[in-house]
Amino acid sequence: MSADNTIEILKSAILLEKRGQAFYSKIAQQTTGNAVKAFFELMANEEVKHVEILTEQFKAYRQNKKFLPGDYQADHSDSISSKVLTTELKKEISAADYEAAAISAAMAMEKNAIQLYSDRSSDTVDPNEKALYKWLADWEVQHLNFLAEIDKELTEQVWHDNNFWPF
Repeated sequence: MSADNTIEILKSAILLEKRGQAFYSKIAQQTTGNAVKAFFELMANEEVKHVEILTEQFKAYRQNKKFLPGDYQADHSDSISSKVLTTELKKEISAADYEAAAISAAMAMEKNAIQLYSDRSSDTVDPNEKALYKWLADWEVQHLNFLAEIDKELTEQVWHDNNFWPF
């Protein structure tokens, strides 16, 4: 892959993460529930970490045409799980509220990030670049899983509240 294309992918990845951070921060500012605010602030902070990592790689690649080796073995499966899926959070978000719509929008953003990172991880031959994008894709899958679980609970709440259950 050409160096120009690699730079463009890095720029796209940084932009994607910055947009996610801005989105999550804005939702955190506008929500009234403490648990929902903490959830979106946590998600915004995770995106900031991704921007920092990608920016460091962008600078290194632009200077040396190489990706830096990174410690991408970290297990992030518990990075937000214990903090995210709390009973308080589930109570504060109702399916008709702004925050519930934000969950759906966030799921779409996370899917886009997963696709970009997975594709790039598959396409590159550079082992450091492959490791970086695989790690980011796995991290975004965790975000998507948390969001999907919240969305599922919200959907079930609506079904229950409106007697949509078929049994």
